[in-house]
Amino acid sequence: MIDHIRQSLETIAAKDRMRAVRASEMTAGGRIERDGCQLIDFSSNDYLGLALHPLLKQRSCEFIERFGAGAGASRLITGTSQAHEDIERQIAAFKGTEAALVMASGWQANAGVIPALAKAAPRTVIFADELVHNSIHAGCRGAKAEVYFYRHNDLADLQRLLNDTASTFDGRVVITESVFSMDGDGADLAALNAIAAEHDAMLYVDEAHATGVLGERGAGLTADHPGAGVVMGTFSKALGGFGAYVACSQLMRDYLVNMCAGLIFSTAPPPAVLGSMSAALELVPEMDAERAHLAALSEQLREGLLAMGYDTRGSTTQIVPLVVGAEADALALGQHLLDRSIAALPIRPPTVPNGTSRIRFALRSTLSREDVDHVLSAVAEWRDA
Repeated sequence: MIDHIRQSLETIAAKDRMRAVRASEMTAGGRIERDGCQLIDFSSNDYLGLALHPLLKQRSCEFIERFGAGAGASRLITGTSQAHEDIERQIAAFKGTEAALVMASGWQANAGVIPALAKAAPRTVIFADELVHNSIHAGCRGAKAEVYFYRHNDLADLQRLLNDTASTFDGRVVITESVFSMDGDGADLAALNAIAAEHDAMLYVDEAHATGVLGERGAGLTADHPGAGVVMGTFSKALGGFGAYVACSQLMRDYLVNMCAGLIFSTAPPPAVLGSMSAALELVPEMDAERAHLAALSEQLREGLLAMGYDTRGSTTQIVPLVVGAEADALALGQHLLDRSIAALPIRPPTVPNGTSRIRFALRSTLSREDVDHVLSAVAEWRDA
């Protein structure tokens, strides 16, 4: 078996797809420290800079002092505390839903909730956008359901699939991200709500990259376009901490408590995580200025890259891809940026489709216009070399 593992790694390396972990420390001003060097960080999902915010750190310490280091058990045994229920009420109020559930991570939520939904009807069919996150693919694989992937943001293709299967299945679930994590573009939630209603389907929306950044008071795009039966989001990106949530009706919450294996068989999120969640939910609704600055930085970067002739995949958000195509080119550009004190890492297949290797710029409100200018100058230098 070891020989096969070694051969697999050699194959990955030969395709310029080898990955490795490198230690970094976040610092103020959208910077990180790595190997003794300070880098401008264009790879973090800490979109509002809350990971280092004093209130999140303070509240986490307070929750540890009050409740201890761990939850002690799964949610259905003795792991649910009053703090968990208080946070869930905060989430529901933030998202404008009847109820909510706190979960360990976005990956766990998608991989666990989707199979649970598939159990609700005798014959369930799932329709998912082809560019949904790996965790949604895992959930679809785990579901005992027929699964179809419609072309990215192609609602005519989704309509065709729904019409073709209209008489075959009892339950229908449509799955999308509100902001797509690799392209930085968004879904047409108003149209998806209408399509789901027309076909008696449940709409499931992953708001991981919209929560905190988009929508009124940073509540995500589903807050502006209500109608989804299940809304999943995370605290590990714009909300600066860790963990995930599901916002839904009380009926759906009751169902997931009974049917979602990822919730039932996992230890509950610990007090320190709940503390940071509590603080973030207080801060985010009042951060309109930071959201406006982030949007302006994103537009500045997008316009600069487009002016140089680069494909940004229809990005409209704080995620701005620079597509170069080949894996080797993405690695070369990533190293060029690193040499100029910019952390903007290459993304390669299988994370993105073949031939679309890229630098994925993830902007943060703690960056400046001068930081974006520095990136654009470095990219232009690489292009003209």
